[in-house]
Amino acid sequence: MDSKKELAKSFSNKIDDKCPKDGLKALHVCGTHEQSILKHGLRSIIPGRLELKMGPGCPVCVTPAKEIDEAIWLAENDVTIATFGDMLRVPGTDKSLFDARSKGHDVRMVYSIEEAIKISNEVDEVVFFGIGFETTAPSNAAAVLNGLPNNFSILTSHRLIPPAMEALLNIEGVDFDGFIAPGHVSTIIGTKSYNVFSQKYGMPVVVSGFEALDILYALLKLTEQVDANTSKVENAYERAVNEEGNPKALEMLDKVFKTIDADWRGIGTIPGSGLEIKDEYSRYDARVKYDIDIEDSRDIHPGCMCHLILTARGKPTDCSLFAKECTPQDPRGPCMVSREGECNIWYKYGGKDRESKD
Repeated sequence: MDSKKELAKSFSNKIDDKCPKDGLKALHVCGTHEQSILKHGLRSIIPGRLELKMGPGCPVCVTPAKEIDEAIWLAENDVTIATFGDMLRVPGTDKSLFDARSKGHDVRMVYSIEEAIKISNEVDEVVFFGIGFETTAPSNAAAVLNGLPNNFSILTSHRLIPPAMEALLNIEGVDFDGFIAPGHVSTIIGTKSYNVFSQKYGMPVVVSGFEALDILYALLKLTEQVDANTSKVENAYERAVNEEGNPKALEMLDKVFKTIDADWRGIGTIPGSGLEIKDEYSRYDARVKYDIDIEDSRDIHPGCMCHLILTARGKPTDCSLFAKECTPQDPRGPCMVSREGECNIWYKYGGKDRESKD
């Protein structure tokens, strides 16, 4: 047995020793965590009475249909849309950006805002549909601060993780005992951003990396807190995360964006959870530049359980559409589209949450 397997077994045994006999529910909010959990079969390693849930950790999944409809409206009105590949198939109210492209509208997949800016040399008008959490927003802020072409603007759809975590504490039927916080987001915002959970709610938080051993170690620290009846913010990812975060990135976000109440698909409006371009940079805001006309939108389609899956009130296998009418090739809901979506991840690894695929 190699050292990693020995260490994993040691962590598992210690978790078993500390985990309350009546069970413990841990909730993470990161698609990359869920990928690692399924890839390495971590739910089959930890004791069965430790339930590991996923919340709204996929930015593509929580982008509301209205904002996708806005991007489609722009494409249908002769504006070139550039966005990440996962966004093309996410359903809006009646159709997706992929559907718009198939009808001849100019919708392009890019890997960064820099790539989108280059497109401005080829077309009359281009809008970058910029989505993501605190990890992707700084690159868009930097682009704004550097100056953008006159024919380039941004349709922002940025969301903030801590307000969503706090919202989960107030949703009926969402039941858990502590958070496993996302490593990537935490590199930007720092561990101090989670203090509200231990101080106001008595909810333990452990920041975790993404390797199997990182997650097992974070779960051990969480079970130790629960066993000791304590609640604090612990950093189990010290090689990448500190208390203050990334000051330069945070400064750029503060210069370019203002915090707003924002809609999350399947969840509703969460106070202070979105970013909007400030007035002094409104010339780069697609919603200011264009008179976008969107009527009523619909986030969740009949039969889809994404609203329950995104709030840790259901699992992909609870949904009657999962792996039947809803697949990555023909997704019915947003959770099946993105590689960070829980349904997509479960589909990839066989739709089973307690068996290793290694």
